[in-house]
Amino acid sequence: MLIDHAKIYVIGGAGGKGCSSLFKDIFNRMGIPDGGNGGDGGDVVLEGSSQLQTLLDFRYNPHHKAKGGKHGGSNHKVGKRGEDLVLHVPLGTIVLDAESGMAIKDIVRDGERVIAAKGGKGGKGNAGRKEATEGEEGEDKTLILELKLVADVGIIGFPNAGKSTLVSRISKAHSKIAPYPFTTKNPILGVVVLGDDSSFVAADMPGLIEGAHAGKGLGDKFLRHIERTLVLVHLVDLDPLDGTDPYENYLKIEKELELYGEAVYRKPRVVAGNKIEMPGARENLEKLRKLAGVKVYGISALTGEGLKELVAAIYEVITDVRQNYQEDDGQGWDESPDGQREPDRQDHT
Repeated sequence: MLIDHAKIYVIGGAGGKGCSSLFKDIFNRMGIPDGGNGGDGGDVVLEGSSQLQTLLDFRYNPHHKAKGGKHGGSNHKVGKRGEDLVLHVPLGTIVLDAESGMAIKDIVRDGERVIAAKGGKGGKGNAGRKEATEGEEGEDKTLILELKLVADVGIIGFPNAGKSTLVSRISKAHSKIAPYPFTTKNPILGVVVLGDDSSFVAADMPGLIEGAHAGKGLGDKFLRHIERTLVLVHLVDLDPLDGTDPYENYLKIEKELELYGEAVYRKPRVVAGNKIEMPGARENLEKLRKLAGVKVYGISALTGEGLKELVAAIYEVITDVRQNYQEDDGQGWDESPDGQREPDRQDHT
C-alpha cells in the first residue's frame, strides 16, 4: 500500500544539566567550582532514502523523540551530547510545518538531510563561577509529510488501458492486472533497463477519468505524483471495452492534464496506442495518428509488439530533457507550483 501523507510529532532531546560541584583539598577549604556543562540534546533528522517508497511506518508510529544530553560532572567533566534520531523517508517527501503550512524541505536525493527538531542546549556548570543551570528542552514540532513519487516517466491513461501490463513487461515491477477499472490504486515504480545498461524509472499511475483534476475518482491525489516525472507516456486503449472512441479518450485525458495545471500539461509526451493485436485496432491507430497530429507508437503490452521501439523513444526523450536542463540558459522553462522547473510542453514526434 502506498501511504503518501502522514502527520508526525517530533521532539529534540533535552539538554543535560550543568553540574554544581566544589573541589576541596587541604589548600582550598572553601572549595573551587569545578562543575562541567551538560551535553546538548540530540536532533531529530529526516534523511532521504532510495530504499523506501511509502510513508507507511509513520502512519502507525507518529511520535519521535531524540536522546537527551548527559549531565555534566565534577572536575570539569562535560556531559555527552545526545544521540541524533535519524528518520528515513522516501525520495520526493515534502516536509511541512503543520502550524504554519510552510514547506521546510523537499527531500529528493538519497542521503539528503534536514533537521526536523533541534535538541536543547546543555546547562552550564558552575566552573565559570556562576550558578549551574538546567538544560533547555528540545524543539517540539508537528510536521506534515507529503510524498510525491520521483520517477523519470509517468504512464497515464484511462483505467484498463493496459498501463500495469506495460510496466510489468518493460520493467521489474509487477502490479496487479485484471480486466476491470481501477485495478491499480497506488502508483507503482519499475526500473527499465536498456541493453547498454542505461536505465530509467517508470511509474504506473492509477487510471484517470474525467474530473480527476477536481478529485473525482482517484482524483488529484495521484495526479500530483506526475509533477515529479520528467516525461509522460500517454497510453491510449485502441480497443476499449466500453466501445468508446480512442481519439475522444485521448482528448479527455489531455484535457484533464491541462485543467490540473500548466506544470503537468507542458511536460514532454510520448503517445502509444495499446492492444494493437485486437481486431480493428490498427485502423483505430491510424485514425488516432491522423486526428491527434502526433506520432503514436503502436504496441501490444500483452504480446510485446512495438515495445522495443517505444522504450527507445522514451529513453531518447528523457535524455533530451536531462540535457536541456543541464544546458538551460534560463529560457524555455517554467516554474511549477512546488518550485521545480519544468520544460516546455511538447509531444515526441
